Amino acid sequence: MFTDTAHAATRALWLASKRHPFIQQLQAGTLPRATFRDYLIQDHHYLLEFGRLYDLAAERCQVPTQAAQLRANAADLRQGEIATRETFFAEMAITPAIIAATPVAPTNYAYTSHLYRSLATAGVPGAVAGLLPCYWLYAEIGEELATKGSPVPIYQAWIDSYTASDYANAMTDQLALANAVATPTNQAALCQIFKRSSWYELNFWQMALDHEQWTVAKPS
Repeated sequence: MFTDTAHAATRALWLASKRHPFIQQLQAGTLPRATFRDYLIQDHHYLLEFGRLYDLAAERCQVPTQAAQLRANAADLRQGEIATRETFFAEMAITPAIIAATPVAPTNYAYTSHLYRSLATAGVPGAVAGLLPCYWLYAEIGEELATKGSPVPIYQAWIDSYTASDYANAMTDQLALANAVATPTNQAALCQIFKRSSWYELNFWQMALDHEQWTVAKPS
């Protein structure tokens, strides 16, 4: 099964994400609020592209049931995860003007570009494989952190959003869709796309910790 193969191939990357300082500090409550604030802004940029990818994949999908699921994914994302972030934005004083004025960070730009390339080169299956690690990894991280919790209410709310039953159900649907679009002839390519998305997920945490920007180091 594709998802079993892809999961096994990215075990080291996912473990690194779960043990990343961003995640560890969030759980401990020591993550600076400014870092979480930057993460939320960049994540908002990412999620907008995430939804657009689902819409584009739905337009290209030739299987009616799969196209309907892709459209539903886009709608659920906007009504669920993106909408949930609005409460975080209010607490962190993140306004639409601030989001608009904040450029997409380099790693975020590269990650979303990878997703569009996956759709362009591997079609609907490529898009599904590229988008899956975000759903699945966050579900696993949420499950692990749920047993520990965080002393900071907004960080706990973030954890809770990935352990809710509706999120778990959506994640299960994505696994089924990924297995449905995978074939013996495209599985290797899909695994590579899945692995690259997992690499970008790991580096998304570091991007937030570094407050990554489009800067050029001054020559010594």
